[in-house]
Amino acid sequence: MSNAIYYVEYKLKKGVSVPDFLQASEKLNDEHISKQKGYISWEQLHDEKSGIWADFCTFETMEDLKAFEANSANPGEPALSFYSYINLPSCRSRHYSVERTYGGAK
Repeated sequence: MSNAIYYVEYKLKKGVSVPDFLQASEKLNDEHISKQKGYISWEQLHDEKSGIWADFCTFETMEDLKAFEANSANPGEPALSFYSYINLPSCRSRHYSVERTYGGAK
């Protein structure tokens, strides 16, 4: 089976502190996301020109990704803190299956 990617684009609310947002992200990762079955990694991307952020979460399988999404339906304190920085109407998410990877560790 191929890995699965949970990709979410969003903008932060105006005036939020990026260091505080990144601290909330780290707490969410450490206390919740990294403990989910099949979790591999979470990368946060940022395009300074457009102000768009993107989360690139990799799971072992699409089944693991969908279970993570279902488990996130009732967010705890770390998730609520993370969401408080995000302009929620700007969020767009997609699921991807990894078809091929070039480069990286072998």
